[in-house]
Amino acid sequence: MNIGLIAHNAKKKLMQNFCIAYRGILNRHNLYATDTTGRLIEEVTNLNIHKYLAGHLGGKQQLISQIENNQIDLLIFFRDPLTPNSREPDANDITRACDAYNIPMATNVATAEALILALDRGDLDWRELYK
Repeated sequence: MNIGLIAHNAKKKLMQNFCIAYRGILNRHNLYATDTTGRLIEEVTNLNIHKYLAGHLGGKQQLISQIENNQIDLLIFFRDPLTPNSREPDANDITRACDAYNIPMATNVATAEALILALDRGDLDWRELYK
C-alpha cells in the first residue's frame, strides 16, 4: 500500500520515533513524504521514501494530487495545532482531500498507531478493492 507521511516542524522527531517503532510494518509498503520529513525518516530508519517537494514549496499539492488520483491508501500527518506556521502544510486542505476520497488519516500518534496496526492485520485491505 502507499502511505503518506507528513509532519510539522514541531512533530518531526515524533514522526522519526514512530517510524523507528513501526519500521518492520512500514518497510513492506511504499512510503511518500514531504522533503524534509522524508529525509529525516530515512536518516534514522534506512526506509526507502519517495520524497515530494517541501510542503510549502508544492509538496502539499503533490500529495493532494496523489490522494485525488487514488494513489495514497493511508496518510499519517503529525500536525502541530498549537503553533501555526504559514510555511508548513495546511491540515485543512489535506484533511478535506482525505475525507472526499475515503483515505484513512491519522493526525496524532494514538490514531497513527491504530491505523498501522490495522494495516498490519489486513484491516485496510479493502483499499485494494477500492482502487
